[in-house]
Amino acid sequence: MADEPPTVPAPEPPDAPDAWYAPGVRAQYEVRPGVVVTIREREQPGTEFEYAVREPSLSGAGATGLDRLRDYFADAPLDRPLTREGARERMREGFDGKYERVLDRLLDLPADARRRVEYHALREERCLGELTALALDERIEVADTRPIDDDASTTGDGERLVVHTEDFAPAATGVTDPDEDLLSRFVSERLARYTVEFRGFEIPVVRYREHTLGGDPFVAKYAVQEPDLLPGDEELVAACKERVWETGTDAVLGRADETPPDRDAEPGTTRDRTAFVRERAEELLSRRLTARNTRTWLDATRHRVRSALAEHGLALPPAGERYAEDRLDDLVYHVLRDFVGFGPLTVPIRDPHLEDVEANRVGERVKVVPRSDAPGSEYHGADAGDRTPGPGRDGPERRVPTNLAFDDETTFVNVVRQLAAADGVELDASQPSAKVNLDPPGVDETIRCAVALPVITEDGPHVSIRKQAPGALTPVDLVERDALSVDLVALLWLFYEHHGVVLFSGPTGVGKTTLLNAHMPFVDYQDRPVSIDEGSREVRLPHETGVSLSTRDHQDEFKRVTMADLMTESNYLNPDIEVIAEINTSESFETFGESLNTGHGILGTTHAEDVEKLVNRVVEQGLPAYLLREIDLVVFPKHAAGERYVAEAVEFLSATAYEALDRPGDPGRDHGTIEKDGTTVHWNRVARRDHDGGFRHAFALDGAGSESAGGAVSDRTRVFERLARTTDRPVEDVEQEFRRKRRYVEHLVREERDDFEELFGFLADLRANEAATVERVQDRGTRDVVADGGSGSAPHD
Repeated sequence: MADEPPTVPAPEPPDAPDAWYAPGVRAQYEVRPGVVVTIREREQPGTEFEYAVREPSLSGAGATGLDRLRDYFADAPLDRPLTREGARERMREGFDGKYERVLDRLLDLPADARRRVEYHALREERCLGELTALALDERIEVADTRPIDDDASTTGDGERLVVHTEDFAPAATGVTDPDEDLLSRFVSERLARYTVEFRGFEIPVVRYREHTLGGDPFVAKYAVQEPDLLPGDEELVAACKERVWETGTDAVLGRADETPPDRDAEPGTTRDRTAFVRERAEELLSRRLTARNTRTWLDATRHRVRSALAEHGLALPPAGERYAEDRLDDLVYHVLRDFVGFGPLTVPIRDPHLEDVEANRVGERVKVVPRSDAPGSEYHGADAGDRTPGPGRDGPERRVPTNLAFDDETTFVNVVRQLAAADGVELDASQPSAKVNLDPPGVDETIRCAVALPVITEDGPHVSIRKQAPGALTPVDLVERDALSVDLVALLWLFYEHHGVVLFSGPTGVGKTTLLNAHMPFVDYQDRPVSIDEGSREVRLPHETGVSLSTRDHQDEFKRVTMADLMTESNYLNPDIEVIAEINTSESFETFGESLNTGHGILGTTHAEDVEKLVNRVVEQGLPAYLLREIDLVVFPKHAAGERYVAEAVEFLSATAYEALDRPGDPGRDHGTIEKDGTTVHWNRVARRDHDGGFRHAFALDGAGSESAGGAVSDRTRVFERLARTTDRPVEDVEQEFRRKRRYVEHLVREERDDFEELFGFLADLRANEAATVERVQDRGTRDVVADGGSGSAPHD
């Protein structure tokens, strides 16, 4: 029955405990229309205050309507807020269109009574239950649970929720034995919220931190908030997936007279796969939704009869007779996610704020690694000098669990095969794993993916995805982040430009490829760099003269492309510099060793975190130790406390050159020898980063950051002698060039020239006509570029 007309309650007497003017009441305020908080003093020991909440009351008809909603949503996988901030937003926004349509069918109440029912339904089904009212109170700062035995006012077992507000603490609430999941959400802190675009849908992503002890050891969390599904929607989505391809070939492939084909069309077709799936899904789902309860005139008559009976509480009107447009959109999203996306990995793959995505086994949470400057990260928006970990922290979290998982192996295997097929690789028992590249439409990042079927893994399939930021970092970015010094950039510029051999060595994820790519603009624009990648493309070449080569695995040997094949191909391409992205396998080390004898410049990365491990690895991979002397410089990056930086750079020397060095510092730390298989390897450190973030160099010609104040530079390192031999010039000329390049690097940093393509263009102009380029810079108001031999702010003529 409908509610009776509301009446105005009688005034509370002065001694009423809920009156704001009652004795002992310390505060009373409204956190939402109809939701009032009262804080009063307590006479009983245990807590000093009592925290009470008064929520909108329900009439008999309202309670009946709420029961109907509970029954309807009982089996729906509705998503609840992850934090108090999310709960406040959810309650402020209320029910959206598809839920409103359900409420219209199930409720027949006056406006005021319906608002009260909607509050309780939203509170119970889509928010934090009995903790919702507390979440609405922004004055609550801390929440905890205490045994009821500590509360003298009550007896029994269990726990009571106690809160600390801005002005009153501790305050005992009326919540006892709160649901653990809801309590965890209530005390969690939102770090960031943003959206990720997928095929026209903006999917919210939330990063948050839990503040509960004794639970999940992972504190930071990453959640993808995909559209909710109403009861019966999962069956609709499953039926749509089965029938989406049930159509004629013209509809799938497109007619022969359709030209030109869509840009994202599948090979051999004129149809865009996404557009086709979307059209078919909308057609099938809208038909199913419309026909669910309105198939015939008899159904409509039955609806009117049931609606009339519902006014007397004798029957329920059909809740799914009509559908809202947002409900159709939500269903289409789930179809597109699995058909043209990559299932549960769809949003993380497209999230530009992640650098790694990992799915290890069925039923386990997918893990992600956020970028250090991502929203919600401790260092987001912080300058390099401000990146100090918080109390008790060791920098940002490495791996963060998500709310995503593969529920069954079949779905997981399908996604693994789909990822491989996106790069033209077919996985089967004879080729159960692969390294592939992904290029999803609308994603600018370079995505490398390692996938494997359960043939080689005990716990089922696995996926490991590495994502390179779309905008390549430059040396300017790295200097601004204190990742390396101006002097080291100038030295690398010399080796890159004059076809030296430079190796970046370190563990996975320390930034080896980032360093290699950042300095690629230093390779002369007229040179021909040829990159050799093993399985996935990692090297970024800004040169129109460059060529990128990649290996290709295949079960048939005659279709396989190996590192040796690419080495042979590279020699035919007449390269000036070969860039070997990853030197890790025996074959790639063999390729590297052969390249050292060609006379080309070589740039590459490998996995060894220090000098001794690098020597051991080279020898164990079958290369003679003496070949290390052919490497001009080895740079060792490091990742610690949320920062990636160059920890040191070393050179390998002959015994004669090593003995001739003036060797300040500690043997074994700043220089030393390594015995391996009867061969003595001599090494010397030319640069290092101190614990305070400063850099020390053995080659600093202008005094700043040098290892010692006295002595000739050539007595502390042989890097300039190497360059002098390579370019057939006196050492003094090389040192002079280093000074000039160092001043140019200082100018680039000062002017914040951190665009990769713009930097490459500036350096190309500088090489083509240095005087004209300097003059143009001066005309733009920059007069601090020092030309060869100068020391002032204006270049020499």
